[in-house]
Amino acid sequence: MGINRVVISGNLTRDPELRSTAGGMSVLKLGVAVNDRRKNQSTGEWEDVPNFVDVTVFGARAEALSRFLTKGSKVAIEGKLRWSQWEKDGEKRSKLEVVADEVEFLSSRDGGSGASSAPAREYVSPAADDIGEEIPF
Repeated sequence: MGINRVVISGNLTRDPELRSTAGGMSVLKLGVAVNDRRKNQSTGEWEDVPNFVDVTVFGARAEALSRFLTKGSKVAIEGKLRWSQWEKDGEKRSKLEVVADEVEFLSSRDGGSGASSAPAREYVSPAADDIGEEIPF
């Protein structure tokens, strides 16, 4: 048995594309840019290097998200990796993508940072008083 879970956060590289399968299920395609920090060997400086990740969302969640997400939106996505392979013009192709189970908005509708009022999975951090004086680790 293996574990197939992934969590990424980044910005959408394009407006989401909403489509439907022949059976009527909604499918939303997203592109997310996730930065990685690497040291440039020639300059010795640290640089942000983008990774571009394809993300797919299925069902009613896809329809709802399509109304709120736009290019540049900051999101956190939790899901699983899926590898697919196909042939085009006699050439085999493949890709690895994230199939999202949860999508959380990290920027507001007006483009500013902060939580959005849009319907998505919401995380509320406990208040300092709820944690108590002692930290359990």
